[in-house]
Amino acid sequence: MIEFDNNIPVYIQILNFLKEKIVKRDLKEGDKMPSVRELAKELKVNPNTVQRAYKDLESSNIIFTKRGMGSFVTEDKLKINDLREDLAKEIILEFSTRMKNMGFNKEEMIEVINSFVEGD
Repeated sequence: MIEFDNNIPVYIQILNFLKEKIVKRDLKEGDKMPSVRELAKELKVNPNTVQRAYKDLESSNIIFTKRGMGSFVTEDKLKINDLREDLAKEIILEFSTRMKNMGFNKEEMIEVINSFVEGD
Protein backbone atom coordinates (compact mmCIF):
# COMPACT_ATOMS: atom_id res chain seq x y z
CA MET A 1 0.00 0.00 0.00
CA ILE A 2 1.97 3.07 1.21
CA GLU A 3 5.29 3.09 3.00
CA PHE A 4 5.18 6.41 4.81
CA ASP A 5 8.18 8.73 4.74
CA ASN A 6 8.67 10.53 8.06
CA ASN A 7 9.99 13.61 6.22
CA ILE A 8 6.74 14.25 4.31
CA PRO A 9 3.36 14.98 5.94
CA VAL A 10 1.19 11.86 5.89
CA TYR A 11 -1.79 13.61 4.31
CA ILE A 12 0.40 14.71 1.36
CA GLN A 13 1.57 11.14 0.89
CA ILE A 14 -2.05 9.96 0.90
CA LEU A 15 -2.98 12.76 -1.49
CA ASN A 16 -0.21 11.73 -3.91
CA PHE A 17 -1.14 8.05 -3.54
CA LEU A 18 -4.75 8.82 -4.50
CA LYS A 19 -3.72 11.08 -7.39
CA GLU A 20 -1.55 8.29 -8.76
CA LYS A 21 -4.40 5.77 -8.43
CA ILE A 22 -6.61 8.13 -10.45
CA VAL A 23 -3.95 8.77 -13.10
CA LYS A 24 -3.18 5.03 -13.40
CA ARG A 25 -6.95 4.46 -13.74
CA ASP A 26 -7.13 2.21 -10.69
CA LEU A 27 -9.86 4.72 -9.83
CA LYS A 28 -11.66 5.71 -13.04
CA GLU A 29 -13.85 8.68 -13.93
CA GLY A 30 -17.03 8.55 -11.85
CA ASP A 31 -15.79 5.74 -9.57
CA LYS A 32 -16.78 5.87 -5.92
CA MET A 33 -13.84 6.63 -3.66
CA PRO A 34 -13.26 4.48 -0.59
CA SER A 35 -14.92 6.04 2.44
CA VAL A 36 -12.66 8.11 4.69
CA ARG A 37 -13.03 5.51 7.45
CA GLU A 38 -12.30 2.57 5.13
CA LEU A 39 -9.15 4.16 3.75
CA ALA A 40 -7.99 5.31 7.19
CA LYS A 41 -8.41 1.77 8.52
CA GLU A 42 -6.63 0.28 5.50
CA LEU A 43 -3.70 2.73 5.81
CA LYS A 44 -3.69 2.62 9.62
CA VAL A 45 -3.97 6.41 9.95
CA ASN A 46 -6.34 8.82 11.65
CA PRO A 47 -9.52 9.47 9.62
CA ASN A 48 -8.87 13.23 9.91
CA THR A 49 -5.67 12.73 7.93
CA VAL A 50 -7.54 11.01 5.09
CA GLN A 51 -10.28 13.65 5.29
CA ARG A 52 -7.66 16.36 4.76
CA ALA A 53 -6.39 14.61 1.62
CA TYR A 54 -9.97 14.26 0.34
CA LYS A 55 -10.61 17.95 1.04
CA ASP A 56 -7.56 18.88 -1.07
CA LEU A 57 -8.70 16.60 -3.90
CA GLU A 58 -12.17 18.13 -3.75
CA SER A 59 -10.88 21.70 -3.75
CA SER A 60 -8.86 20.80 -6.87
CA ASN A 61 -12.03 19.36 -8.48
CA ILE A 62 -10.41 15.94 -8.79
CA ILE A 63 -13.15 14.37 -6.68
CA PHE A 64 -16.63 15.52 -5.70
CA THR A 65 -18.99 14.57 -2.91
CA LYS A 66 -22.64 13.60 -3.23
CA ARG A 67 -24.36 14.16 0.08
CA GLY A 68 -25.17 10.86 1.71
CA MET A 69 -23.54 8.86 -1.08
CA GLY A 70 -19.82 9.49 -0.68
CA SER A 71 -17.01 10.89 -2.79
CA PHE A 72 -16.46 10.17 -6.46
CA VAL A 73 -13.69 10.70 -9.00
CA THR A 74 -14.41 13.55 -11.40
CA GLU A 75 -15.87 12.57 -14.75
CA ASP A 76 -13.86 15.36 -16.41
CA LYS A 77 -11.26 13.56 -18.53
CA LEU A 78 -9.43 16.83 -19.23
CA LYS A 79 -9.04 17.41 -15.48
CA ILE A 80 -7.56 13.92 -15.06
CA ASN A 81 -5.24 14.50 -18.03
CA ASP A 82 -4.12 17.80 -16.46
CA LEU A 83 -3.47 15.92 -13.21
CA ARG A 84 -1.39 13.36 -15.11
CA GLU A 85 0.70 16.11 -16.69
CA ASP A 86 1.12 17.89 -13.34
CA LEU A 87 2.39 14.71 -11.68
CA ALA A 88 4.80 14.12 -14.56
CA LYS A 89 6.13 17.69 -14.22
CA GLU A 90 6.67 17.19 -10.48
CA ILE A 91 8.66 14.01 -11.14
CA ILE A 92 10.71 15.67 -13.88
CA LEU A 93 11.40 18.71 -11.70
CA GLU A 94 12.65 16.52 -8.85
CA PHE A 95 14.74 14.42 -11.25
CA SER A 96 16.28 17.39 -13.06
CA THR A 97 17.05 19.22 -9.81
CA ARG A 98 18.83 16.19 -8.38
CA MET A 99 20.70 15.54 -11.63
CA LYS A 100 21.83 19.20 -11.83
CA ASN A 101 23.02 18.93 -8.22
CA MET A 102 25.16 15.97 -9.31
CA GLY A 103 26.66 18.01 -12.14
CA PHE A 104 24.68 16.65 -15.10
CA ASN A 105 23.87 19.05 -17.94
CA LYS A 106 20.75 18.88 -20.13
CA GLU A 107 22.33 16.69 -22.80
CA GLU A 108 23.67 14.24 -20.23
CA MET A 109 20.25 14.01 -18.57
CA ILE A 110 18.58 13.28 -21.92
CA GLU A 111 21.23 10.64 -22.64
CA VAL A 112 20.56 8.95 -19.29
CA ILE A 113 16.80 9.04 -19.89
CA ASN A 114 17.14 7.68 -23.44
CA SER A 115 19.38 4.82 -22.35
CA PHE A 116 16.98 3.98 -19.52
CA VAL A 117 13.89 4.06 -21.74
CA GLU A 118 15.59 2.09 -24.52
CA GLY A 119 16.58 -0.54 -21.95
CA ASP A 120 12.91 -1.23 -21.13
